[in-house]
Amino acid sequence: MISNKYILNTLRFIFLVLAQVLVFNKLNFLGFINPMVYLLFLYWYPIKQRRAVFILISFFLGFTIDLFSDTLAFHTVACITMAFLRPTIMRFVFGVNFEFQSFKLSNTTKAQQFTFLALLIIGHHTIFFLLEIFSLAHLLVLLKKIVFTSGGTLLLCILITSLFSVEKE
Repeated sequence: MISNKYILNTLRFIFLVLAQVLVFNKLNFLGFINPMVYLLFLYWYPIKQRRAVFILISFFLGFTIDLFSDTLAFHTVACITMAFLRPTIMRFVFGVNFEFQSFKLSNTTKAQQFTFLALLIIGHHTIFFLLEIFSLAHLLVLLKKIVFTSGGTLLLCILITSLFSVEKE
C-alpha cells in the first residue's frame, strides 16, 4: 500500500513544478529577478530517505523545469548538485543532531530552518547562474543575479513555507 508520505511528496512535486512553470517563470521583478520556488521540494523532502532516490527525484525535478523553461540542463545540474550536498549542508546547519533517527525539520529553530533554506537557495543559484553566464568576465552581473534572485526566492519560499506549515502549540 502506498504511504501518505509518498502521496504528499508526489503532490508537492507536481504542485511546485506547476507553480514554477505556470506562475513564477512568468514573473520578472526589475527585469531580471525570476524566483525559483520549486527549490522548496529540496527543502521539504524527508530527511531519512535513501540518498540515491533523492538524487534521482532531483534529477527529474530539474529536468522537468528545464523542459518547460528552455534552459539547457542548468536547473538539472543545479538540483542534482544541491541534492548531493544537502546532507553536508544539514550537518553544517543542524550539527550532529540531524543524524539521529528522531530528527525532524519542524523541531528545529526558525533560525536553523532559515539558514538551511538560504544555503540551499544560494548554492543552487550560484551553480545555475555560473552555468547560465559561463564567464567570470561578467562577475558583477553574475553577483547581481545571484544576490537579488536568491533574495527574491528566499522571500517567496519563506512566505510559502509559513503559509503551508502547521504551527506548534
